[in-house]
Amino acid sequence: MSADKNTRLAIYRTMVTIRQFETMAGEYFAAGQIPGFIHLSIGQEGSSTGVCSCLRPDDYVATTHRGHGHMIAKGADLKRMVAELFGKVTGYCKGKGGSMHIADFSVGMLGANGVVAAGLPIAVGAAHAQKLQKRDAITVCFFGDGAINRGPFLEALNWAQVYSLPVLFVCEDNRWSATTASGPMTAGAGASVRAESFDIPAVKVDGNDVLAVFAAAATLVQQVRSGIGPRLLHAITYRVKGHVSVDPAAYRHPDELNEALKTDPIARARAAYLQAGGDSGVLAAIETQATDEVAAAVAGADAAPWPDAAAAFTDIQTTGAGTWH
Repeated sequence: MSADKNTRLAIYRTMVTIRQFETMAGEYFAAGQIPGFIHLSIGQEGSSTGVCSCLRPDDYVATTHRGHGHMIAKGADLKRMVAELFGKVTGYCKGKGGSMHIADFSVGMLGANGVVAAGLPIAVGAAHAQKLQKRDAITVCFFGDGAINRGPFLEALNWAQVYSLPVLFVCEDNRWSATTASGPMTAGAGASVRAESFDIPAVKVDGNDVLAVFAAAATLVQQVRSGIGPRLLHAITYRVKGHVSVDPAAYRHPDELNEALKTDPIARARAAYLQAGGDSGVLAAIETQATDEVAAAVAGADAAPWPDAAAAFTDIQTTGAGTWH
C-alpha cells in the first residue's frame, strides 16, 4: 500500500513534530529544566510515524524508554507530555512519572516502560484480551534490537504464535544496545530471522525510509487485523543521540554517525515529496506549525503548577503492609 499526497503530508507533519519535541527536550534537559533522564529518538522518526500512521485510535501501542516519538505518532497531547517531562501537575502522570512512564489509554497508548523488553509481554497480554473480546483492534509492540537478547522477547513471540494473537511486533533496530554495539552481541541475523523460527512472518525494511515503513506496516497491520496471527516488522534505523540524555556517545566512531546522518528520515521524506512535484512552501508551513505547537506546549508547562507534596502519597499501590491479621 502506497501513501497518497495527503497521507505523505500528514506523515511529514508527524515526523517534524517529533523532531521538534525531541530537540526541545534535549535542550531543556541540558539547561537543567527537565528532571531525571530522557532517551531521545532523534533519527528514528520514520519507524514510529510509518507504523502508527497505519493504526486506528482503538489500536493499542506498547512502547519503550525511548517512547516520545511513538506517543506523538499515536496522537498523544503535546502539552501533557511536556508538562510531564517538566514534572508539573498537568502532566500525564501528574508530574510523577517523567519521560519513561507516560501513558494515554484514550489514544490506545499503553505506556512507556523503563525495563528493556518489558513491553513485549504487556503487548501480548493486551492482544490476548482483544482476541477474547472478539474485537478487530490490534496491538503494536515497539522494542529495540537490544531487547531481542532478553527472555521476554522469545516468550512473547511464542505466546503470540501459539494463540494466534493480533499483535504486530516492531523491532526498531538502531544498532546500539545502550553503550554496546548490538551486532557483536547478537547471534544470527537478528529479530526477523528469530521471528521466522517461530513461524511468524517477518518483513525487514529500511526504517529511515518512512514511505517504505508505511507500505510494509500497512500490509502487516491488515494481515494481523484479519485474524491470521502475529507479524514482525524489522526496521533498520539509527540512534543519532547517545543512549540517555547525559551520554555523549563517545564510544562510537564519528564516521559511523556521519554516514548515518546522510540517511535522515525527515530529509529523505522531504526530498521524496519535492521530487514528486510537491510544494516546498507547504512543507515549510508544516515545519513552522510544528515549532509553534511545541513552543506553546513548553509555555503551558512553564506556567503550570508543581504537584503538592502530599500528592506523593496518592496514586500508589498498597501491598497491605502493616495489616497483618
